[in-house]
Amino acid sequence: MKIIIAGAGEVGFHLAKLLSYESQDITLIDTNKESLSYADSHLDIRVLKGDATSISVLRDAKVEQSHLVIGVTSSETTNITLCMLAKQLGCERTIARISNTEFVDNKDLIKFDELGIDELISPEELAATEIQLLLNKSAFNDTYEFEEGKLIMVGVSLPKSAPFVGKMVKEAANIFSELHFMPIALQRLGTRYTVIPRGDTVFKEGDQVYFITVKEGVDELYKLTGKKKEEIKNVMILGGSRVGFKAARDLCAKKFNVKLIEKDKEKAFDLSDDLPNALVINGDGRNVELLQEESLESMDAFIAVTGNSETNIMSCLVAKSKHIKKTIALVENMDYFQLSHSIGIDTLINKKLLAANNIFKYIRKGEVVALMRINNLNAEILEFVVKPNSKVTSTLIRELNFPKAATIGGVVRDGEGIIALGGFEIQAGDRVVVCCLPEAIPKIERLFL
Repeated sequence: MKIIIAGAGEVGFHLAKLLSYESQDITLIDTNKESLSYADSHLDIRVLKGDATSISVLRDAKVEQSHLVIGVTSSETTNITLCMLAKQLGCERTIARISNTEFVDNKDLIKFDELGIDELISPEELAATEIQLLLNKSAFNDTYEFEEGKLIMVGVSLPKSAPFVGKMVKEAANIFSELHFMPIALQRLGTRYTVIPRGDTVFKEGDQVYFITVKEGVDELYKLTGKKKEEIKNVMILGGSRVGFKAARDLCAKKFNVKLIEKDKEKAFDLSDDLPNALVINGDGRNVELLQEESLESMDAFIAVTGNSETNIMSCLVAKSKHIKKTIALVENMDYFQLSHSIGIDTLINKKLLAANNIFKYIRKGEVVALMRINNLNAEILEFVVKPNSKVTSTLIRELNFPKAATIGGVVRDGEGIIALGGFEIQAGDRVVVCCLPEAIPKIERLFL
């Protein structure tokens, strides 16, 4: 697939890196020579210096032959203009990164597709939504909803007390046969290897396990993993960034009690005007005394979303030392994901990863309606819509020639989430959630074409 990416910043470079690993034909455009030089020397892609809204630059990038143009520069005006031009010049599909969430909120009112923009992506909005999801399922350190919660993915670290520790997957399935969840991926404590569980895979203490479940299965997982369903009501947010503002706005709308700490005085005053239902405090959140004065100990959750990853991690560690139930840190460095559980922070979130998840579904073959890459795991979860002529249609799951590096987690049929086992027959129109390692993706795509 020929893909043009405009913007060699953190999101653009991350996307280019992931796509280059898959041998896609990538052209990266930016005005910053230094950013392009770094990308050119580290990735197997073509780089092009110039203004992404220049018609001559786009023609040089062969926009008329491209399958996808992605605008992820820091300027939403540039991204929107680029997409409009690219579509007029013959590109098949366009995606624009935006920061003004009014565009997303009014997609039905403004027909962006008629303007030449097929999809709008706001990494900040995605991060704020992720924070809200994590607080709703506070005992889990990772979560994602398919089809508005018809199927739910949750990640949890298994404590010694979990009743299926020491048992094989098939043994656990027999003991808990009435349960409504399916293990789809796990990572052993202290390793970097991702395992797709099979029947003879043994659950071990400290495993980071990811399950697909339906709504009633969430409570079952709480019981079986020994985790407590904590009620989150009082939330402290460190940092009045776009993510901090959007998270505070959304949480206030859900009747959470929100305190937001912002270091910049002028920004703090502006935030207090924009967030009338939140308590905005002007101060340095790295100051432990300030946090204590603002009753950190009485908080149920602490969310650090400043522009500095190290500040976010350290402040979350301070919060964890005060026995805060849930800590969430926004980080830019992907390598930090390896440290999150070992150092005690509940969840790390990354805007680049969230944006990439949303963009990747347009690159996968077959009708993919959702895609996520699991934090810290070398695996993808894809949601396919089954076509009438797909190889999986009218076939029992056990009869599919499914690769061992992949598993079906669940199916949404007629608006109902189903944990589908070997005897389940897939039908046209079903939405099937599949977890797979990178080497299995081409084969999975062919099955759903």
